[in-house]
Amino acid sequence: MTAGPTRGKRRDDRGPEELRPLEIIPGAAPYAEGSALIKLGQTHVLCAATVEAKVPRWMLGKGRGWVTAEYSMLPRATKERTPREAAVGKQGGRTVEIQRLIGRCLRAVTDLDALGERQVILDCDVLQADAGTRCAAITGSYVALALACRRLLSEKKIKRDPLRAAVAAVSVGVVRGVPLLDLDYSEDSAADVDFNVVMTDAHAFVELQGTAERNPFTPAVLDELLVVASTGLDVLFAAQRDVLRQG
Repeated sequence: MTAGPTRGKRRDDRGPEELRPLEIIPGAAPYAEGSALIKLGQTHVLCAATVEAKVPRWMLGKGRGWVTAEYSMLPRATKERTPREAAVGKQGGRTVEIQRLIGRCLRAVTDLDALGERQVILDCDVLQADAGTRCAAITGSYVALALACRRLLSEKKIKRDPLRAAVAAVSVGVVRGVPLLDLDYSEDSAADVDFNVVMTDAHAFVELQGTAERNPFTPAVLDELLVVASTGLDVLFAAQRDVLRQG
């Protein structure tokens, strides 16, 4: 990697390996079985868990549960208004891809047998977007899901905690030759390499999404980005634990 001015402070006065200011507010949607509002800099996502005493038709009679997600961005979450997908009449490909990602990541850490025949739906609504919305949605949804599972346990509807690990996600990228953690929009749009890294708190990978936006990158660059991502993920896991401990 090339050294340069971005090795120092970034536009928002962060170092290369610093997250944006982070806040996770539990119970932000009081009618939901579990919820959390996650704020990562200027990216704010409301995550709400709904527990239904049913499963998709193709899972009936199997004695297992299901975890899925829906993702949406409010029209003025961005600087210019984005039309509601309901008004267009269908979901965009990006929306479908992100909500499938969130569902996969949460199922990866959930014992579906322990849920019994019930479904948990995670609604992830982006209130304000400045890049990293899918990563924030995964991190916040885990807290919402954990709170919903805790409620099922307290109501004796399940016998054991279905969550086998915590899961969180963070973005990393190479901007002007420098590896950076948790890109904001200005950095994301200028990145040479862009990655979303999803891991468990046991440091096991759940999903890696990465691309060379301009020139191909080497294995050494990937290794460096994964180390940077791991630093940020440890902070996210600590924040999740603190919120759930207080709850």
